[in-house]
Amino acid sequence: MLSLKLPQLLQVHQVPRVFWEDGIMSGYRRPTSSALDCVLSSFQMTNETVNIWTHFLPTWYFLWRLLALAGGPGFRAEPYHWPLLVFLLPACLYPFASCCAHTFSSMSPRARHICYFLDYGALSLYSLGCAFPYAAYSMPASWLHGRLHQFFVPAAALNSFLCTGLSCYSRFLELESPGLSKVLRTAAFAYPFLFDNLPLFYRLGLCWGRGHSCGQEALSTSHGYHLFCALLTGFLFASHLPERLAPGRFDYIGHSHQLFHICAVLGTHFQLEAVLADMGSRRAWLATQEPALGLAGTVATLVLAVAGNLLIIAAFTASLLRAPSTCPLLQGGPLEGGTQAKQQ
Repeated sequence: MLSLKLPQLLQVHQVPRVFWEDGIMSGYRRPTSSALDCVLSSFQMTNETVNIWTHFLPTWYFLWRLLALAGGPGFRAEPYHWPLLVFLLPACLYPFASCCAHTFSSMSPRARHICYFLDYGALSLYSLGCAFPYAAYSMPASWLHGRLHQFFVPAAALNSFLCTGLSCYSRFLELESPGLSKVLRTAAFAYPFLFDNLPLFYRLGLCWGRGHSCGQEALSTSHGYHLFCALLTGFLFASHLPERLAPGRFDYIGHSHQLFHICAVLGTHFQLEAVLADMGSRRAWLATQEPALGLAGTVATLVLAVAGNLLIIAAFTASLLRAPSTCPLLQGGPLEGGTQAKQQ
């Protein structure tokens, strides 16, 4: 009978510095794991297992939502629905890319960085994907046909390049300037989020304290849930709580990155529901105000953004591959005392 031996797990002081996680003391996989070892590790309890499954399962949920909506009678044939479908494509991609990154990041230091380069690129495309339905269905009445509305999606595409470039660059600073690396990576994702949600913030400001009397500018409760989940996601990403307060206590279950994944997925779910609410409640009004986005322009913008982000990732990957094996980014150093992990 064929038997498979599960990979051995290591303590933080047994892996190179580049693999350390803040407050995570055990459950590390071998830093030279094979692809098979990486896959098998998703079926044993490591400090990455919950990270893997909290994005692998939602991938199938969002794919199911995409297929269910796209399979509806006449849904794909109507231009009004295309921005929603374009949003759902990166909504399926980013959790899958994150799942793959967490699964295969222990193959080598170089593989770890490249995995997360791709993960950041998928998140950048998701930020662009959010701009399509917001431009189509969620713009405030006073912004329609204005300059911001006209350049909203192109600006979001440029933001995706900035997001990918800045987040990938931040990995090169992780060991020498961990604080700056964290600031740059947080800013890389906070800025596109703030830009994409400008229409919602403006509508929220118009409707603040007015109850249900603000007509087309009213936000559904799903918008509020989405914004709350996004705020919680950012807090967890930046704070590394609760494991920072009790190193070693949350190595396998309950650390911030797992909670970050859950909040991000819930935020995307509520965002989808909010977009569907705007689509339905504002459709008749939008039909008299703004023509549907053209499929050619929508697809062209998305394709150019994908190509641009892949080029940025390729450039950082080439730089990483040219780096000597003695580079601190690839080697790291031993953990002094073996009692604390690096700050990310």
